[in-house]
Amino acid sequence: MHPASSLPQIDTKMPLCSYERVQINSPLWAGLGVILGAMSVLWLVSVRKQNASIVDIFWGLGFVGLAWFYRALGPPTNARHMLSLTLVTLWGVRLAAYLLWRNWGRGEDRRYQAMRAYRGERFWWMSFFTIFLLQGVLIWLIATPLLVVQMSAVPRTWTWADGVGLCCWGLGFFFESVGDWQLARFQADPANRGQVMRRGLWAYTRHPNYFGDAMVWWGYFFFALSIPGGAWTILSPLLMTVLLLKISGVALLEQTITERRPAYRDYIASTNAFLPWFPRGRVQR
Repeated sequence: MHPASSLPQIDTKMPLCSYERVQINSPLWAGLGVILGAMSVLWLVSVRKQNASIVDIFWGLGFVGLAWFYRALGPPTNARHMLSLTLVTLWGVRLAAYLLWRNWGRGEDRRYQAMRAYRGERFWWMSFFTIFLLQGVLIWLIATPLLVVQMSAVPRTWTWADGVGLCCWGLGFFFESVGDWQLARFQADPANRGQVMRRGLWAYTRHPNYFGDAMVWWGYFFFALSIPGGAWTILSPLLMTVLLLKISGVALLEQTITERRPAYRDYIASTNAFLPWFPRGRVQR
């Protein structure tokens, strides 16, 4: 990690405007302490319940908590602050509620079961570092656009970047929430057991929920871009997109899915993994 002195400070003094200087170092490190403290408590709960899956439910809520924490430390509230808080709260609470509903009564996710089996008796304490603290640091890093927006009192008017951000967020929230809803309906039908979901948004991308999640974070970045000096927060959506594509999302999910569902090979051949596009074949409705 970079030392505190090397972290960017957003200088919002522009030639024609009297802008304040936005200090982010202290709130940034305070946010790290808050999220790691919350993750430590969550880890203790997971050890007691013998279920590490609760970390997934907290993922979205972690961003919500950090955004409100930064707001408490920031300048007087304006419309941009409230819009950002509303959007991240809506996104995070919806995601947490969906995961809670989906996982209720199902026990620990098979990903964590595999890790538990591999680590054996060491899993209980190793999970603190490899699951809970790791995800806490990721939340902290990805939440940097939220920090910049909440700590800035400028600009005092809406910008083109705000408009782009709102469009990205709206598109992303639509794909993520509707994609989850369509998949839940498909899986609830016993006739679809063992089948591959290729309807609705799933006909245009194999992972509409992951694409939507990435677009939501590009939206938050554009809100930060409207603040002078906020361009460095592009690291946030880039990191989220890489995670969803190469690490915890598409790549992880599709490692063994063709072994469990051979028909998925045809799905891969006809449908983009991430970016929505017309399928190479007939769309199922």
